[in-house]
Amino acid sequence: MVALKGCPRYPGAVMFARPLALAAIMLSAPACARDNDASSSFSGGPQVGAAESVGTTSTGAASSSSSSSSSSSDPDSASESSGAGDITSTGTVDGSSSTAPVPDLGPTGPVGCQGKIDFLFVISNSGGMTSVQTRLHAALPDFIGAIEENFAEFDRHIMVVDTDHGWYMNNCSLCGPGCDPNSELPTCGAVLDECDSAIGAGVIFPAGKDSSARRCDLAAGRYITREDPDPTAAFLCTARVGSGGGSDFPAEAMVAALSSKMLGIPPYPPTACNQGFLRDDALLVVTIINDHADGDSSGPAEAWRDALMDAKHQDGDAFQLLVISTDADIHDGECGGWNGGFFHRLREFTKIVPHGRFGSVCAESYGPFFDVAVGEILERCASFIPQ
Repeated sequence: MVALKGCPRYPGAVMFARPLALAAIMLSAPACARDNDASSSFSGGPQVGAAESVGTTSTGAASSSSSSSSSSSDPDSASESSGAGDITSTGTVDGSSSTAPVPDLGPTGPVGCQGKIDFLFVISNSGGMTSVQTRLHAALPDFIGAIEENFAEFDRHIMVVDTDHGWYMNNCSLCGPGCDPNSELPTCGAVLDECDSAIGAGVIFPAGKDSSARRCDLAAGRYITREDPDPTAAFLCTARVGSGGGSDFPAEAMVAALSSKMLGIPPYPPTACNQGFLRDDALLVVTIINDHADGDSSGPAEAWRDALMDAKHQDGDAFQLLVISTDADIHDGECGGWNGGFFHRLREFTKIVPHGRFGSVCAESYGPFFDVAVGEILERCASFIPQ
């Protein structure tokens, strides 16, 4: 199998130029042709150049640690981009094009990612997310639309997890199908199972303020697949996790979601909450969205990186990490209120993985961030070869 490398940007696809399908990009555009007139379907503005993630290709735990030490830097030195949703990255954001040669795989060349991508969204449902919900809900339909369009030929798994350790409805009047507005707190008569209140389990019954407040019917159980008749509606139902959660552990929720226990990997029984979500031959894309630096999740950022590496069998090129969080730890951040540069573990997390990107939760729009992110996912797909 030949890896399709040297194609750091697919601008027509990166900005979701319609109706170009990813299979056509991979198989009929070996020269990585540019479409300079493409524009972002999120922001409607000029094209944002895809960033090149800087990191050491990891083939084992040792190389992952080496990447960590070489890519970490002081938060103040992180590159910033004005007018693009305060996107920061382990690389740079520019509009330059690449002239690197690409091997012509011919009409029978492989589809990137072996045709499979697993998307994990970790979305905070803490009280501080109230002001974030509007921007997030405005951006997510386009993001999932871009996934549906650019990865139309792909076998996609999409799962959302929230960031607290329980399920409760703090106001029964918010109930939708699945609970009773005239019943009693904290469950309002909802029929719950063990997974509904387990941190790291795929969310199919968001609860509380600003949430969809109903049980979402998914064909596969707790994640979205091509079997769902309306994946966009299913995603918006599960992703509207609200702001009524009691605790907030974003990184811990990610680690739990990808744990052997939650995935039902032996010796654990094959009846786990997230059974079947994570596949060895699929690219994993993790997106964490919260409004603070995550001072509550257990373990340092290195432990979170190791959890990702373990989940993907020590292959650092088998996953992409995206984080949208506060940028109050740096000068001139979108959130303002710089208080001396506190240590931001989620920002550090994006720096010590081979392929990570950080964006400000206070950006006016998350569209530009997701524009660039989908471009990088396409890039990951082009080079990923399952171990």
